[in-house]
Amino acid sequence: MANDKLGRPSKERDAMLRGQVSSLLWNGKIETTLAKAKSTARVAEKLLTLAINTYQDTTRVVKEVKGADGKKTKKEVLNDGPKKLAARKKIMAYVYDLQEQRKPKESITAYKARIEGINHPIIEKIFNVYAPKYAERAKTSGQGGGYTRIIKLGTRRGDASEMALLELV
Repeated sequence: MANDKLGRPSKERDAMLRGQVSSLLWNGKIETTLAKAKSTARVAEKLLTLAINTYQDTTRVVKEVKGADGKKTKKEVLNDGPKKLAARKKIMAYVYDLQEQRKPKESITAYKARIEGINHPIIEKIFNVYAPKYAERAKTSGQGGGYTRIIKLGTRRGDASEMALLELV
């Protein structure tokens, strides 16, 4: 799979893989051709491993914050450590920045309250949901990796391409 060209020039192939990895990490599963699924799984596993290895690297910092009345108060803030920050930047450079969507029948104020303070929801999901989940799984099972599963679905009707469902385990 290392040299899979997937029938596209390199720029188009890279953009397609970035889109598929972003969709996989956001939705948890995607349906695509078997060759694309194998290439996408390879990249997604590497990004998840990077997040898992660095998600606990945080530091506590005391900052001065101005309140509504203009007075300065000290507030303790949790910042990313150097390893987590580097990993976050690397993942942000690869994954497309997908934004949280409004749920059906959700008011605008409820939507804004739900997404307040979250600038990059897909990155937060990777570090706050997937990384702890898979780190715990690695501790209990004693093995790392294997974060994705490929299920063959059969051939597509139009062109007989082998289809597959790629999902996070």
